[in-house]
Amino acid sequence: MKRGQLTVIHADGTQQSFGEPDPALKPVTIRFGAGATRRILRDPSLGAAEAFMDGDIDIVEGEVLDLLILFAANNRWEDDNSVLMPSTLKKVTDKLAFRLGRINMQRRSKKNVAHHYDLSGKLYDLFLDTDRQYSCAYFSAPGISLEQAQLDKKAHIVAKLAIEPGMKVLDIGCGWGGMALYIHQKTGAEVLGVTLSEEQLKVARQRALDAGVADKVKFELIDYRNLTGAFDRIVSVGMFEHVGTPHYRTFFRKVRELLTPEGVMLLHTIGRAGGPGVTDTFTLKYIFPGGYIPALSEIAKGYEGLRYFMTDVEVLRLHYAETLKHWYERTVAARDAIIGLYDERFYRMWCFYLAGCYVSFQYGGLVNYQLQFSRSRDALPLSRDYMFDGERELREPHKVTLRQAG
Repeated sequence: MKRGQLTVIHADGTQQSFGEPDPALKPVTIRFGAGATRRILRDPSLGAAEAFMDGDIDIVEGEVLDLLILFAANNRWEDDNSVLMPSTLKKVTDKLAFRLGRINMQRRSKKNVAHHYDLSGKLYDLFLDTDRQYSCAYFSAPGISLEQAQLDKKAHIVAKLAIEPGMKVLDIGCGWGGMALYIHQKTGAEVLGVTLSEEQLKVARQRALDAGVADKVKFELIDYRNLTGAFDRIVSVGMFEHVGTPHYRTFFRKVRELLTPEGVMLLHTIGRAGGPGVTDTFTLKYIFPGGYIPALSEIAKGYEGLRYFMTDVEVLRLHYAETLKHWYERTVAARDAIIGLYDERFYRMWCFYLAGCYVSFQYGGLVNYQLQFSRSRDALPLSRDYMFDGERELREPHKVTLRQAG
């Protein structure tokens, strides 16, 4: 602790202060319960999280986001001098456990998805945008709303896909159907969305029925490995983090099999700015069992040698931090409602999860990748200008209306 000030009140009443006041960082005071120190020493990541969830760590001044910002701002990824590193033994045991945990066979994949995405729909309505986009938004201008940023994200992605009338589109990991419905609305393409979440499937199908497009936008409960057919375009947003590194080759091989010869695929995923790593124990236990955030080198091993062209790469550095800040603030504002749905412990867990993710993008080594692939070198225009032109058109409603009418 160099920048910002942290005060710790121990269980015996003694008090210590660390760091120096910094106007850019809010001061934080925490109080340890009788078992907090022991829990943290035993497993810093999981122990600190569970101590906070159980009230064994009480934040007297500030909130959990302020606490995590203090630590992360003093240990930025790019400074390469972080002291928040696990021991060698901890690294070994984590890797052994994690290698087993990320083997996501089909039955385990469905169970892992249900753990997170089959939570109450009311919870997601409380902190997500109105379209329930549960992935990195695109902040095309400073100060725009979360709703606008998620709308701009969809336009950003769909413009890259260069979808033409009459095309068939596959959405792998379709969530509650927002992207699939947007694609059809803006381009007229037929879309199939697939998910492993039964709750998401119900909502997505109902949304298509309500919009009167259930014959053009269809949703199925199916593992991507079991898909058949041919698609001109494939999009996958926020799903690749659940594939598991042993299955990257399977994923890319299947996508190539499903693409037409002139087909194009857009992969939107959280990624590591550095090399391969492991998922922390808190996230594996409480948030995303079987989840893993890949390094770009690991993604490359999945598609290399399969006769793909990687046709575009974009790195969204701070967009997810902005997105998570909105989600965290909405969660805090909905405290009473979330406790009513679950309990105080769940609310604290959710705050810790979102705050931890925020600092990982704002100060840590996480980014968001948008990777475009094509089976053909000629499937897309020679320059990237078509993306900018398409995105501009998608953001102008009167042009969309004319396209749909024509």
